[in-house]
Amino acid sequence: MVQIEDYSHAPRKDILCIDVKSFFASVECVKRGLDPLKAKLVVMSNADRAGGLVLAASPMMKKVHRIKTTSRMYEVPTWDKEIIIAPPRMKLYLKVNAMIQAIFLRYVPKEFFFPYSIDEAFLDVTGSHALFGSTQEIAERIQADILRELRLFVTVGIGDNMLLSKLALDNAAKHRTDGIATWRYENIQDTIWEIKDLTDMWGIGHRTAENLKRLGIFSVYALSQSPPPLLKRRLGVIGEQLYYHSHGIDYSKINEKYVPISKSYGKSQILERDYHDPWEVVIVIQEMAEEIAMRLRKQHVNTSVAYIGIRYSKFSVKSGFRHQMKIDATSSNKEIVGHFLALFWQYYENEAVRQVELSCGGITRKAGLQLNLFENPERTINQEQLDTTIDKIRQRYGFRSMMHASSLLTGATGLKRSDLVGGHKG
Repeated sequence: MVQIEDYSHAPRKDILCIDVKSFFASVECVKRGLDPLKAKLVVMSNADRAGGLVLAASPMMKKVHRIKTTSRMYEVPTWDKEIIIAPPRMKLYLKVNAMIQAIFLRYVPKEFFFPYSIDEAFLDVTGSHALFGSTQEIAERIQADILRELRLFVTVGIGDNMLLSKLALDNAAKHRTDGIATWRYENIQDTIWEIKDLTDMWGIGHRTAENLKRLGIFSVYALSQSPPPLLKRRLGVIGEQLYYHSHGIDYSKINEKYVPISKSYGKSQILERDYHDPWEVVIVIQEMAEEIAMRLRKQHVNTSVAYIGIRYSKFSVKSGFRHQMKIDATSSNKEIVGHFLALFWQYYENEAVRQVELSCGGITRKAGLQLNLFENPERTINQEQLDTTIDKIRQRYGFRSMMHASSLLTGATGLKRSDLVGGHKG
């Protein structure tokens, strides 16, 4: 049996992991003067279609009708007249999220606050006790503030590190009436080791779970008793990391944030209809490619691989194509658009197009402006300055402030998508 019983060298902090219960749905309930815990409400994108996607469901919808995030419109029992189907309002959710963050920052300085998602965050309250009391008291005060000011319910996981607080939140706090659970190093055997389903462990998805099962590991306890060298040999570094996680050990710190360089930058768009005219597809590719290029410049990186994926209409005999090509490192609008269009025309088979996917890989930090020996240096510099100027104008005044005339033509989607927030209507 393999065991870690000495946690004296493991970092000990007082970390809160806080989640807003069914955030989107709860906000919609509050705006309608309804109780988020009692109302039957779903936030749904494209509710006018059978395949409309549920973005959030109130607790009562989950309990009574088993409707959850990623359920579809055809699964919603529309015969129940108490059900409210609300379209997403992303600008509203972002506004409420900012209010919640302001409450968090009453209790910790900004460097000890880490937003994990729009409805979940970590707070390191180790240095907040003198002002606000014990860790439990701080959790209760935050709960009370958010309920009193925003009428939203939150659950809180408390732990010695981010891992333990997150596990306490997901596996215990969400199931308690007071919405608070504490997991510490001292009770690992009664908490983490009691997690039966591997996918209930933070960091273990379905694919990793299947790989562990092939090794005969079917529970978190079994993972904790497995030899680390075996896990590392079969799963790589992640295997060794999961071993330590199964013992509650996590060395990450909220105030030491590391932002890795992205491996790729991309966009995917399902068109609202079949595009039979390839020149309409060209307009969409140009709009999407320029948006990706702007993101590259914002992060001060270049791309050296262009990838395009085209899916044809369901009525087409052929399915589509996926191809990529190596290119000289660049973040130029003109060059990136040109490479994507070259790929499109090379492999396009005169079929109706329904989905376009573009991606830029081979990402490297931009050390400076690279000049081509065979091009006019002044022209290259001027193009870089032009791209940067357009970026600044669009960031400040929006896409409509400066766009190609082609974005006004039939088939263009950039103008409509510029009004979306997170892919949905604001």
